[in-house]
Amino acid sequence: MAPCNWHLGGSNRRTGRGAVGFTLVEVLVVVAVIALLAAILFPVLASARERARGATCTAHLRQIGQALSLYASDYDERFPWGIDIVDRYAPSIWGGHPGWQAFLQSMPLMHEVVDPYVKEMGVWRCPSDTGFTWLEISSTPLVCQPSAYTQYGASYAYRTELTFRGLSVSGIESPAEINVLHDLTGAWHGGSTTRAGFRYYVLFADWHVKQLSYDALIAAWRRDMP
Repeated sequence: MAPCNWHLGGSNRRTGRGAVGFTLVEVLVVVAVIALLAAILFPVLASARERARGATCTAHLRQIGQALSLYASDYDERFPWGIDIVDRYAPSIWGGHPGWQAFLQSMPLMHEVVDPYVKEMGVWRCPSDTGFTWLEISSTPLVCQPSAYTQYGASYAYRTELTFRGLSVSGIESPAEINVLHDLTGAWHGGSTTRAGFRYYVLFADWHVKQLSYDALIAAWRRDMP
């Protein structure tokens, strides 16, 4: 009797001309489903990633606020005698205040002055800092690439008026409404290319941090400090 080889025949049927495979329609359906899932998940993941970066940015600004508070306790409640990178590298913004503008080149950068009071240099970096070429707050060109932190050591702008006016931390009226530090550009947050969609993480003079729109930040900047 010939040996039984029915299992070999079954294998041949699976790999032969009658083998079952995916049709073009089925492949297209699978590709469409994957594309749909990607379209749904990518924005969600991007949003989650931005929230995480925003939380880190908030934590960094709070740590800087603590450092500024410690500095003030050592120097008669005064804000540091320092400027931000915009003051240093785009001094034309102070054209309307020539008396203050004259000091800029001789003043140290804020993060250099406050460094002894911070736990790590990384607090001066916004995790969303991807650089910029234009400052929307002052309408000033300033190229920072690949990031402001990498090029100049800080991702935040300082309200230098606090220093020039010799204001004390404890003497500011309505400190919860006076901005001290904020993201150099709102394009890093908000996922927008227009000012209307820009978002800034802002440290106020009572050391709380809040996210503001462009218009809200401008309103804070315009608030007078008697």
